[in-house]
Formats: sequence, structure tokens, C-alpha cells
Amino acid sequence: MRILLASSEVHPYSKTGGLADMVGALGKHLARAGHQVGLVTPLYAGIREKFPAMARFGNPLQLMLGHQPTTAEIWALEPINGLTIYFVDQPDFYQRPALYQRDGADFPDNAERFIFFSKVVAHLALTLPWNPEVVHAHDWQAGLVPLLMQEEARLGKTGQGRVLPRTFFTIHNLAYQGLFPISRYALTNLSWSHFTAAGLEFYGQLSCLKAGIAYSDYVTTVSPRYSKEITTTEYGCGLDGFLQDHQAKLVGILNGVDYEEWNPETDNTIQAPYSAADLNGKAANKAALQEEMKLPVDANVPLLGSINRLVEQKGVDIQLGALEEMLGADLQFVLLGSGNPTFEQAYVDLAKRHPTKVAVQIGYNHGLSHRIEAGTDFFLLPSRFEPCGLNQMYSLRYGSVPIVRATGGLDDTVIDFSESPESANGIKFSEYSSTALARAIRKGLAIYDEPELLEHYRMNGMAADFSWSRTADQYLSLYRKAP
Repeated sequence: MRILLASSEVHPYSKTGGLADMVGALGKHLARAGHQVGLVTPLYAGIREKFPAMARFGNPLQLMLGHQPTTAEIWALEPINGLTIYFVDQPDFYQRPALYQRDGADFPDNAERFIFFSKVVAHLALTLPWNPEVVHAHDWQAGLVPLLMQEEARLGKTGQGRVLPRTFFTIHNLAYQGLFPISRYALTNLSWSHFTAAGLEFYGQLSCLKAGIAYSDYVTTVSPRYSKEITTTEYGCGLDGFLQDHQAKLVGILNGVDYEEWNPETDNTIQAPYSAADLNGKAANKAALQEEMKLPVDANVPLLGSINRLVEQKGVDIQLGALEEMLGADLQFVLLGSGNPTFEQAYVDLAKRHPTKVAVQIGYNHGLSHRIEAGTDFFLLPSRFEPCGLNQMYSLRYGSVPIVRATGGLDDTVIDFSESPESANGIKFSEYSSTALARAIRKGLAIYDEPELLEHYRMNGMAADFSWSRTADQYLSLYRKAP
């Protein structure tokens, strides 16, 4: 098949979260399966310097953004056979120190930046010489792509003899909808007939994510349970009724894990390799992590970890409360993350008050994220809601027992003892509260005190298979199913 993907971030070129991991892995696995794959993403600051093999592709584009003609160049890179990355080079929009925000606040021109990105994707989808037959857009930043393609086709801009590609849209997190004031709608150059409750309008605002749901052939979420949760009032973020109207084309496909990168047997960012057959390296990684995070090196103390955006969705508020309750016990906790400044400061303060038990690093550090997975005994993911979650799947492969709230992809991937004693690989709790999380942590400490039981959990986790070949096959089946 000929498949064009579009995402505002793609690992290893740009990343703020799981979106980048998912799209990068999907593109790579589709190409390795023999398909022709293109992937469109912005050219952010520093990418060209890190990947100098990229070359200009075609002529510069000039597209209307409202009344303003806006120019971009396209750069192309072929990291593996069958996969081409198309970078959108618009310096005013993308050459910035961060992808979406400065000092915790969204860039004020994010509407311009990503409406323009969607326009470039739609243009490439209809003009690339290899004629994509499938266009798969990801999250609100590319939500306008299906509709813009339809409008281009209606205006006769698809090129002679070309058929409009089938369109797919993946919701990675419904809470981020790309909402902008009605004044920004003019930037789309679309007819106002689309600005309705059945289209792009959301309580008087423009919703880029709603556009992706309304105008694509299929809508996917990144786990089966999340596809059901978002049609309910509790998780629907105001779009539950709209999603119920489109439920016939809504499909949940669980994200995969790139085991080429997340594999403790071959991971060159960790202290010592290890496997289910030989766990000796796990202890060495624990000692190295304790030393790196300036905690007392002690093989006998249970070490808990968390790698997260510090926002309410991720349960960092109940995690703080649970830690305050549990730090009287014999345990250590390490955190890597950034986000809400209030949460950042709260975790920094917690570490200052408990310097021998808590270590915190604010920011993102790719190598440290691997070392936390390898060095911890337990991994905390107490999310209020979680479309998929990847860290719990990384944790399973690295023998770090996940402690998660039973929601979304966390519920789809972690097996609690109450569900199957034979297959148990983690600890789940349901109530969203510090008390419930503290109770789950106590279960973890009890498991830690029984080495054979801890090994049982670890062996089950490390045997779990969330490989991308399975996930890619599910997307291919859906691509072929579309009208």
C-alpha cells in the first residue's frame, strides 16, 4: 500500500510524549512490511543539524493562510528503505525552542502554525508523485487534513486521474482538542458551511480535533477501552454525544512498543543488560540509578519510579498524596517529568524534605527514562484517564512492576492478581484517590517482601508481547477496509 502519515511530532526527530513514539514506530514497521510510506512533520529547531542527510524536495510551496500567502520548503529524508520523512520548513512557525509552548503557556499563534501544517499535508497528499492511497492524520494538529483534502478535490486540485485517498484520524488524547476562537476560522479558507455542530464548531469555537472525527473515513483511538470510554460523559470531554454519532467508524487499536529501542538485553543507555533468563543486570541497574539520583545505594529497599508529564490527567496530584502517606515506610521514589509549575515545585519540595527517599529531575532526559525503567522495582501510573500509555508496557518488558489505575490502555495491558493469579504482571486500583493508590503501593511492598512472588510478576511482565507487528497489521486491515 501507499500510505502517508501526518504528525506534529515524530521520534527520533521531535518528541513531547507518546504521540512521537507511536507515529515513528508505525511508519517504520509499515515500511519494513513492504509498504511505501511517507511521513509529514514540521522541521523544528535543531533537526536539520542532527540529520544532515536530508535534502530539499521539490519547489517551495505557497499556500493561503486566510488572506496571507505563506511559503514553506519541504526537506526529505529516507531513514530506512520504503520510508520517507517530509519535513515542513517554515522558520517563523517551527524554529522555536519548544514544540507547542513557552513557560507552560501555548504559543499564541498555534492556530496559524498547525492550520498551515494541515494545509501542507493536504497539498502533499494530493500532489506527491507516488500518489498516496491512504492518508492517516494524528491528533488535533493534523485534524483538518481530511476536510482540506476534500475541499482541494472539490476545487479540482487533485491532479489529473488521481483518486481522493482514504482518510484516517487517530485520537491520541481527547482532552487536547485544538480549540481556537472563531476569529481563527478564516485561516482555514474553508466555507462557513462547515462551521456547524455537525462539523468544526464546538461551543462557538473552532475544534481542529472535531474536524478529524467528522470528516475522516475512520477514527481510531490508541487502545480498545479508550474508544469506549470517550463515548461516555465522564471521559468524553464534551464530545461524547458527537462521538456516539460517529461510533460506527470508531475503532480502538492498542499501541505497540518498539522493542528495538525498549529492550533490556540490547539497551546501550542502561548500566548492564539483562533478560528474563538472567535478571542479574537488574540489580546493577538499580544500584546505578540510586547513585545517579543521589539516593542511598541499597539493594534491599524497594525503588519506585515515575516518568510523566506533570499534569492532573496523569494522576500526579493523588501520587503526591500517596507518597506523603507512604514515605514513612522503607522505600525510595524517583521522578522524571515536567509540566504544571505548581506540580513541579511540589515534587521538588517533596525531595528536599525527604532527600534520602525521593529524587526528582524536572525536564526530559531520554537516557534517564530508560535507566528509570531498568533500575526501578515498581512503576507508578495512577492516571485519571489514559488513552493508551506506553510506560507501563516499557515497565513490563524491563521487569518493573506497574502500579496503575484501571483506565484506558492501562487496563488493557496490565493484569492484576485478582483477574488472573497465573498471569498477574502488575497492580491495578480503580478509585481515583491518594488512599487507593497508597493501598496499591502497600500491595507492591508486600509483593517485594516475597522474592518468588516478585519474580512471578516480573517473568509475566517480561513475557508480555506488545510488538508493533501486531499493531501495524491491525492498521493495515483497517486501511484496506475503508471505502
